[in-house]
Amino acid sequence: MTDTMTPAERGAAIAQGKPADRLPCNPNVANGVARVYGCKISEFNHNAKTLAAAQVASYRRFGYDSIRIFTDLFPWAEAMGAKVKFPEDDTADLEAPAINDVSEIDKLRPADPFKDGRLPVHLEAMKYLRDAVEGEIGCSCGIPGAFTNAFFLMGVDKTLNMLRKNPEPVHRLCKISMETIKAYAAAAMDIGLTPTISEPMSSCTVVSPKHFREFSLPYLKELVEFIKGRGKGVIIHICGQTSKIWEDVAALGVSGLSIDNVASIADCKRIVGDKVKILGNVDPGRVMYSGTPLDVREKTLQCILDGYDNPKGYVVMSGCSLPVDTPFENIQMMMDTVREVGYPVNPDRVRGMLEECRERLAASEER
Repeated sequence: MTDTMTPAERGAAIAQGKPADRLPCNPNVANGVARVYGCKISEFNHNAKTLAAAQVASYRRFGYDSIRIFTDLFPWAEAMGAKVKFPEDDTADLEAPAINDVSEIDKLRPADPFKDGRLPVHLEAMKYLRDAVEGEIGCSCGIPGAFTNAFFLMGVDKTLNMLRKNPEPVHRLCKISMETIKAYAAAAMDIGLTPTISEPMSSCTVVSPKHFREFSLPYLKELVEFIKGRGKGVIIHICGQTSKIWEDVAALGVSGLSIDNVASIADCKRIVGDKVKILGNVDPGRVMYSGTPLDVREKTLQCILDGYDNPKGYVVMSGCSLPVDTPFENIQMMMDTVREVGYPVNPDRVRGMLEECRERLAASEER
C-alpha cells in the first residue's frame, strides 16, 4: 500500500478535521537509519551531510511521519566537558561525566552550539535535512531536558544520591544545562526545526514523582515555554513508567506526550487525553526488534484501538527508539498496518483485523 498524502498534508488535514489517508505513524528508527543508508553509525556521528542523508534515506524507504536530527543523549554534556565513547557501529555512550565533585560545578560553562563538541555538526545536518524534505514533512531535532543532562554532567549515581542528600547543587547543574539546551534549541529553531524533548531521567522508574516535581518539572516548564514562545509545539518523551506524572506534563501545555510501552495508552487517554495528543507505544525491543511481522501487526492494531479516539489526537509510534538492527520487515509491517487501517479509523473493522491476526498467531504457535 502507498500513501496518497505527504506527512505535512496528513497532519494538516487531521488537525482541521478533514479527510486523510491514514493516522500519522512514527516507528522512531533512530540510529537504525544507518542500516537503511548503508553506512556505519560512526560515519555520521561527526559528518553532517551523512547524518542528514541517512535520515532522509530511511524516511524515503518507509514513508513515516517524523524526521529529526538526533543521535544520542550526550552531545550537550559532551559539549560541556563530558567524555563520550563512539563504537564503530553502535550508538554513542557516556564514558565519563564532565565533573566528579560538587566543588567543580562552578567551573562548568554553557556550551556554544556553534563551536562545542558535535553540536555544530548537528546544526549543519539540520540545514541539509530541511533542504531535502522542505514542504513535505516537518523536521525536528531531539534535545534532552535540563534534568537529564545534569545527570550526564555529574554522573548518574552521584546525581541520584544528591537528590536526597544535597539538592541545591542539582539545581545549579540543571540551570547551567538549561543555558546550553536553550542556546541549541534557539539555533535549531532559527534553521526551521522544531525541538522535541527527551527526559528519560524524569521517569518514575528512575526518580519519584516528588523528585520529578522538585528537580525536573520547573526546568521542563521553562524549556517548554521557551520553545512555545518561538511559535513551536512541543512533544515530550519520557521512558518507563510515567502515569503518576502525566497530569504534570500535560499541564505544561505540550502538544504531544510520547509514552513508553510499559505505560498504558488507554489509561493515558482516560487521564490526560483531553489535554494532550498521545504518541505510542509498540514495544521497541520484544515486538519491533525480536518479534515477527505478525507480532508487530497485532500490537500496532491494539495501540490503534486504544488510542485512535483520543480527544486531542493520536500518533502510532514505538514506545522508544528502535534498536539499531530492528528488521526492516517489522518497520514495514507497522507502516503497512497503519495504511491498511486508514482514516478515519473504523473500530469494528480494526477489531476484526485484530481477531484475524490473533488467530494466525495462535495457529503459528501450534505448528
